[in-house]
Amino acid sequence: MADTQSYHEAARFLWNERQAGRPFVPIPEPHTPHHLEDAYAIQAAFQQLLTQTYGPIVGHKIALTTPVMQKMVGFDEPIAAAIMEKTVHHTPARVRLSDFGRLGVECEIAVQIAHDLPAERAPYTRDSVAEAIRAVMPAFELVDDRHADYTKIADNILTLLADNAWNGGIVLGSPLTDWQSLDLAAIHGTMRINGEVVGEGYGRDVLGHPLDALAWLASTLAAQGKSLAQGMVVMTGSVVATKFVSQGDKVQLTMDGLGEVELGIE
Repeated sequence: MADTQSYHEAARFLWNERQAGRPFVPIPEPHTPHHLEDAYAIQAAFQQLLTQTYGPIVGHKIALTTPVMQKMVGFDEPIAAAIMEKTVHHTPARVRLSDFGRLGVECEIAVQIAHDLPAERAPYTRDSVAEAIRAVMPAFELVDDRHADYTKIADNILTLLADNAWNGGIVLGSPLTDWQSLDLAAIHGTMRINGEVVGEGYGRDVLGHPLDALAWLASTLAAQGKSLAQGMVVMTGSVVATKFVSQGDKVQLTMDGLGEVELGIE
């Protein structure tokens, strides 16, 4: 496909599908992405449409950074997407189930960037991104999979990527600026829904270390000519498989040494 008009038509298809609340389906031919670079190009065009409603890009998410999430969708490498300003919430947060096609919640370690990580300095490493972190916090990602059929998702992973990796927003816990003494890989997270433990995981489940995930993102964006900017928030990937929620649910994530984040579903 590899042409700008086709990318924008694919993006418009995704926008119309989302606005109509239709179930997730692959982008139809002749605009179907068959390569990662096409999927990211469509995603960039789609993000232009999203920012018109949801505000500017204020961060990024990394999806499929853990074996549990890769197994869930049948794809064995991470993917990146953007977070828009008006979809950022802070604990304790409340969201309306009716604002989503099907709402899933993921449990993550989030970081806020202290200064730019410019594309020209790539590739990045765990050490080179560590000094650029202002704060670390527990967080939820709100995922809207629009009732996707997971038996078919492995064949449609590039449409998922183009669809901004299904990001529907984030919920941030209190930022911890004095985080350097923490072993982020060893941090244990526990997810509860209505008081019942539904999942657990460790920071090391995310590409071996959350900062390895951050380095991957900074390098991946650099390959696209983009930079992580000061103040941006990065979601490093879910340590618990996505849990779908219902109206009235209370969702909590406790991360040792980082604190708690809470979400109510209306």
